[in-house]
Amino acid sequence: MKTIVSALLICTAAFGAPSYADEAILAGGCFWCMESDFEKLEGVTDVISGFTGGTAPNPTYNGNHKGHYEAVKITYDGNKLSYRDILDHFWVNIDPFDSRGQFCDKGPSYLSAIFVANAEERAIAQETKNAVIAQFPNQKVVTPILETTTFYPIKGKEIGHQDFYKKSPVRYKFYRWNCGRDQRLKEIWGDKANGKS
Repeated sequence: MKTIVSALLICTAAFGAPSYADEAILAGGCFWCMESDFEKLEGVTDVISGFTGGTAPNPTYNGNHKGHYEAVKITYDGNKLSYRDILDHFWVNIDPFDSRGQFCDKGPSYLSAIFVANAEERAIAQETKNAVIAQFPNQKVVTPILETTTFYPIKGKEIGHQDFYKKSPVRYKFYRWNCGRDQRLKEIWGDKANGKS
């Protein structure tokens, strides 16, 4: 028995404690806002801004990102949050009825989407989408559920987009207010907007 315990301690020391981190990739318009909204959620450990969903290789903000969505890769503690929790927070931070973009940002790269990695995630995503559809029977929910593709994080000269809300808080708040994001979220979700309730 002593030998087994010793072996387990050696393995833990060599490879670290078991990791329960999970990931989700979501698009909800401006990735500055999505990053800010998810980093405030307890149990989220990291949010990376980037692009996904398109075929253009190595998309950049100021270069070719045709076909890609502005998106975030969210890393979260699976002991504190479930994938469903992440999606519940996602829905109340987007306008699921906007087929042209999100809030003041219009165009294909600003569309909302849920990117799923497997059948289990797809089933959960569909359940949460069905709940939104049932809540708003007179409106069309246009947010699609798509297969996960390569996620390209913001990098190089454009790294300033990562943590923009922290690096430039005044500019970020001015942008968010002028974009009408929180006003529209309140209009759709009421007290549930931003996941506050």
